[in-house]
Amino acid sequence: MIKEMDSIELASRLEAGEEIKVVDIRNHAELMHGVLPEAEHLPMHLIPLKINDLPKDKDVVLYCRSGARSYQATAYLAQQGFANVYNLRGGIIHWVRSGFEIDAPTPA
Repeated sequence: MIKEMDSIELASRLEAGEEIKVVDIRNHAELMHGVLPEAEHLPMHLIPLKINDLPKDKDVVLYCRSGARSYQATAYLAQQGFANVYNLRGGIIHWVRSGFEIDAPTPA
């Protein structure tokens, strides 16, 4: 089963100070449109190579533009034994439509 979280739940948990790792899996060009606050960038194609960099002791929320690619990435991580990984339902599109701010990307 793939765990999902919506924008409202993620925003409230972040605002409450919960330690959640937010991971943007979009490509570099997509980042130029903005990112979720405090998100870290890990392009989807690098997840298998960087899997050991993801924590297993706190929640990890993956997101993309619409939630489709991050759903696939969440499924992959769940198959690899991650019980703490969530897909952000609706991606950054739903985040913005819900009225939440996005940040300018930080230069690499």
